[in-house]
Amino acid sequence: MSHDLIIRGGLIVDGTGSEPYLGDVAIDNDTITALGHVEGIGAREIDAKGHAVTPGFVDLHTHLDAQAGWDPDLTPIVWHGVTTALIGNCGVTFAPCKPRDREYLAGMMESVEDIPSSVILNGLPWDWESYGEYLDSLETLNPAINLVGMVGHCAIRTWVMGERGVDDIPTSDEIAQMAALAGKSVAEGAVGFSSSRLVAHKMPDGRSIPGTFAKTEEMVAIAKAVGDNNGLIQNVLEYSRLDTEMAQLREQALAAQTRVIFTAPHIPGESGKANAYVDIIETMLAEGIDITGLALPRSFGFLSGLKTNIMFMSPAWKELISLDVDSRLAAIQDADTRAKLIQEASEMGSSGDGTPSLDAWVSNFYWLGEGETPEYTKGADESLPAIAKANGEHPAETWLRIMLESNGEALFHVRFGNHDYDAMEEFLKSDWVLPSLGDTGAHLTQIIDAGWATFMLSHWHREKGTFTLAETIRMLTSAQARILGFADRGTLAVGMRADVNIIDVDKVTEGQPTLIRDFPDDTPRLTQQAKGYLATICNGKIIVENGVLTGDRAGRVLRNQQSATA
Repeated sequence: MSHDLIIRGGLIVDGTGSEPYLGDVAIDNDTITALGHVEGIGAREIDAKGHAVTPGFVDLHTHLDAQAGWDPDLTPIVWHGVTTALIGNCGVTFAPCKPRDREYLAGMMESVEDIPSSVILNGLPWDWESYGEYLDSLETLNPAINLVGMVGHCAIRTWVMGERGVDDIPTSDEIAQMAALAGKSVAEGAVGFSSSRLVAHKMPDGRSIPGTFAKTEEMVAIAKAVGDNNGLIQNVLEYSRLDTEMAQLREQALAAQTRVIFTAPHIPGESGKANAYVDIIETMLAEGIDITGLALPRSFGFLSGLKTNIMFMSPAWKELISLDVDSRLAAIQDADTRAKLIQEASEMGSSGDGTPSLDAWVSNFYWLGEGETPEYTKGADESLPAIAKANGEHPAETWLRIMLESNGEALFHVRFGNHDYDAMEEFLKSDWVLPSLGDTGAHLTQIIDAGWATFMLSHWHREKGTFTLAETIRMLTSAQARILGFADRGTLAVGMRADVNIIDVDKVTEGQPTLIRDFPDDTPRLTQQAKGYLATICNGKIIVENGVLTGDRAGRVLRNQQSATA
């Protein structure tokens, strides 16, 4: 018997958490047709001896909504084994959208996610109004991996209330309209509804985005309509009022009776509790609520270097930032310029203008190192202030020296969450927590966390041994596919869709972040390669081989399984 593709002799890690076993995988068209000992020949065969064969990874938190228009390869997550990505997170989406509101919604995405609105408007066809039409349009982009979309609160409020949706309290009739529109969007194929409660998510004019302060009545009405159509609920919370936010999330979950996901950075608990969420989560789980917190499996934050705009804060530093990268490097080669930069950095916070003090600003700067792999797990004794003290330097002097020694290539990770790796280890073991939150497609020149799945394999499995290979792969595959409601992806079994990775687990690792200019209008963005992925297969086609895109783009726009067009 012949097959389109046979993967020979690999360690099959099927995504269920079961013990891995040696065997072959046969694929025909877009489906797995045989496992174990596969007889016959394949039109193409891959020798996977010594390597793991796994389902493709699922990424539940991306902002690839805009990028899909001009980078259908959906880099860099395609290099990190991801074959299915969820877009439409954090309430900012492009559908439903009336023609007059296109610039308005694009402006929100720019302000919240650091994606230029001109690039958004010019890079997408904008040939839709309803959510179903939006998904139809996405299909024409021919993505390399599978895309799954949520409908956002900002778009829903804007459709019903116009610009009043930013600040005004909706009438009962408007709440009913929003709920109906959310339900309709899910019936048309959206996999769920997303909203942001984070006050820091701002409009271009400085106001918080629509839905940030929505009352429980509105959130519950929308949640029920979404749940009635088998949609999930996604929330980003305002963590300064965590108790009330979680209480409202519970009300949504009880009304919706559906899967609920929320952004869950690790927050220490009080009085010896494991974390700040534990009490309310235990209550919700006891009530049968299907809730999952998504946590980046390492520290997260900005990247600071000559190639980014995250530096120190003073007039001289702002002048440095105004230059192009080559001119920045030339400028800091001048001793007088360096002296001025160091002097102004030392005076940070002394003017009373709200600028943070130097100590507060640099305390969480960590150099990613000069090796091929970024060093994300350094301790406090390796922070920028610690390096400076050990060398008898001012922190700004150390920063500048490392930039010069690296010819402007060095990057510092400016951590602002998940600082404690011991606490993160226990947090990730929680049954209700899954790794995620790469935010790929957003914060183009500030943040790059796209390699989170690779970090799970390299750090928490291989280096720390916290999770077995079988459990790590389950967390990256079937556990995430279940939340999306897809029963045909996330595991390796006969009849399942052929989304597959072949991985050298001993070598898999993230590469150092780099800044490239491949977006429209010469827009820069951070990206990150990976090593150790021999092949990634989506819907039966090899889309990446040995880290190189093959040119095959076999992804699909996957719709809510209960929608009429699924």
